[in-house]
Amino acid sequence: MQANPEFQELRRRYRNWAFPVTVAFFVWYLLYVILSAWARGFMGTKVFGNINVALIFGVLQFVSTFLIAWLYARHADRKLDPVSSRLRAEIEGDAANE
Repeated sequence: MQANPEFQELRRRYRNWAFPVTVAFFVWYLLYVILSAWARGFMGTKVFGNINVALIFGVLQFVSTFLIAWLYARHADRKLDPVSSRLRAEIEGDAANE
């Protein structure tokens, strides 16, 4: 199955989406941690009321996590699931014929 061009395309589609998004999220997370550790003045800047930059960045970590999960689900529905369903049917068909 690994030599199947359709399987290779499935892997390529997955990697082309997952690796850049993973790196981007990791950089975003590290930025938050680094700023929290070494830019306390900036992170403590009040934006409005008792809401400071650190709190906004922290909430945005959760927002970005859910956004990535939603975007991945859309990507998988459109680009990955149709190919994987065809491959599964092909494999199960081959297994049933043996």
